[in-house]
Amino acid sequence: MSEPIQLVPNNSLLTKTPEEGRQLAVKMARLIIKVTQPDAAIREKLRPVYAEDASMLIAIGQTVATEFATIVAANNYWKETKE
Repeated sequence: MSEPIQLVPNNSLLTKTPEEGRQLAVKMARLIIKVTQPDAAIREKLRPVYAEDASMLIAIGQTVATEFATIVAANNYWKETKE
């Protein structure tokens, strides 16, 4: 049996910059898709379907935005870098 996927890389939402936070949000969104559909062949088969569907692409963007909002809150809006 394979090990469970770590949904929060390095078990932390803290990042040094907003750019790193955005990259983490994208990674987290991709991980939840992998957990939801663990079969890589099926994910590969579905990729062309959502790649050409505007509604699905918007939903993906919304998922990343939600993850990013969580990361922003965890980083207190990168308060330390503003001081």
